[in-house]
Amino acid sequence: VPLSFQIIVDDDDSKVWSLYDAGPRSIRCPLIFLPPVSGTADVFFQQILALTGWGYRVIALQYPVYWDHLEFCDGFRKLLDHLQLDKVHLFGASLGGFLAQKFAEYTHKSPRVQSLILCNSFSDTSIFNQTWTANSFWLMPAFMLKKIVLGNFASGPLDPEMADGIDFMVDRLESLGQSELASRLTLNCQNSYVEPHKIRDIPVTIMDVFDQSALSTEAKEEMYKLYPNARRAHLKTGGNFPYLCRSAEVNLYIQIHLLQFHGTRYAAIDPSMVSAEELEVQKISLHTSNEQEEQ
Repeated sequence: VPLSFQIIVDDDDSKVWSLYDAGPRSIRCPLIFLPPVSGTADVFFQQILALTGWGYRVIALQYPVYWDHLEFCDGFRKLLDHLQLDKVHLFGASLGGFLAQKFAEYTHKSPRVQSLILCNSFSDTSIFNQTWTANSFWLMPAFMLKKIVLGNFASGPLDPEMADGIDFMVDRLESLGQSELASRLTLNCQNSYVEPHKIRDIPVTIMDVFDQSALSTEAKEEMYKLYPNARRAHLKTGGNFPYLCRSAEVNLYIQIHLLQFHGTRYAAIDPSMVSAEELEVQKISLHTSNEQEEQ
């Protein structure tokens, strides 16, 4: 059962991290999920359920209100210290992926990030052409901020899983207050980019979708250029939130990514569970490749 916590690591009592911590506590290098602008910790419930079932330790987070990247990185470092986690694997979706890269860059001198999975993510905030409005989000009422976020959600005909995924995210978006949304949009659009030379030794998997998502083709190409050695996990469909509507595929790619750490001190999985889990991965990949051949 995932334990749900609220933790304050800053001097400011209003800065509360909410998190789910699930799977074996003995694992010292878990996989941590960082949500997109509209996301709360529970948008990763499908990953938590599946991965802990296979013996992984996973933590899904919800950020406090931070207004700049440095402040976020500093808070996140304190959170890892509080949880007594020396190194972690990070799965970041959209804004979460950008923050994951910034954190890896921020800690590059004494590294805290063992590997990165970047889902529908970006490396430069200028792609949103919003850098000039970034300073005014804090003034906008919540309904306007929600409208800005919803503008990036897919419209048009969708399959049932994708429609459910969007409904779920809209519901999570409704649960966020003005300052939470304004601060995340500010982080998302504030002028900033990732300095790849600081994190080039970190194993990266880039996960993206081939159907419509809020990410432009240019932004994707930029990511491939930035991480020429990254593994690529492409999903034919999945829109903005593949972890919700294509969870089996996303979970498989996460397992394949984490496989390289099995048997090392950076394994995110309970060693006694490895062989059962590897059989499961082979079974699913076989099934997926057969399906792709048939299409």
